[in-house]
Amino acid sequence: MKFVRFRDPAGAIRRGRLENDRVQFGSDSYDLESDEIDVLPPCEPSKVVCIGRNYADHAAEMDSDVPDRPLLFLKPPNTLAAHGDTVTVPGGKERIDYEAELGVVIGEQCRHVPVEDAMDVVEGFTCVNDLSNRDDQRQEKNWVRGKAFDGAAPIGPVLATLDEVPDDAFVRSRVNGELKQDGSRSQLIFSIPELIAEITTYLTLEPGDVIATGTPEGVGPLEDGDTVEIEVEGVGTLAHEVRVPDESR
Repeated sequence: MKFVRFRDPAGAIRRGRLENDRVQFGSDSYDLESDEIDVLPPCEPSKVVCIGRNYADHAAEMDSDVPDRPLLFLKPPNTLAAHGDTVTVPGGKERIDYEAELGVVIGEQCRHVPVEDAMDVVEGFTCVNDLSNRDDQRQEKNWVRGKAFDGAAPIGPVLATLDEVPDDAFVRSRVNGELKQDGSRSQLIFSIPELIAEITTYLTLEPGDVIATGTPEGVGPLEDGDTVEIEVEGVGTLAHEVRVPDESR
């Protein structure tokens, strides 16, 4: 099953089921891509916990070693953007990158979760674009400027239940229709249960929190006006545009 969080024509925020590209809520039915509704991020996380270098091929393309334990960093709520949004990224930078990721949506408050019980706290999966400001990321250790700028975490368009997403689900990105990344959930260095166990050793996860599980090889820079698509098998496609401010004006 797939769920869509949206704002209906009256301005109310609803959660409907996606069936044959239509959002069903009670007796109402809307086309997912119509102007009748505003598609919102599928959850309201208190934080997005991101995993760095969780694909060996991506670590290699970044000329970095594979970590011996999950590399964690955070994106706060200001980073959220939705399917169909235009994300304004920091201007005056040489490189703002896309990063396609499988997002894990947490369904209950949890702490100290054992690996064998970890999937019990997962509500479902979604698509994440871990937008990255490489200029500043390379200059700071905590990655606030590099990873936590406004709109740096487009998420959506749906929350898919666990049965919808295969263990070897593909994780892909396209920019202006051109395939850039083509990885698989099966390539994760640290599995989803291992990530949940490690994260909850140190911090409490809340309902709606998202774990962005890492990106496969093929990341690259974005330009003003680009359209980015993040596709996860069993979830669907998150699409958004990019706006780069003209710093010379």
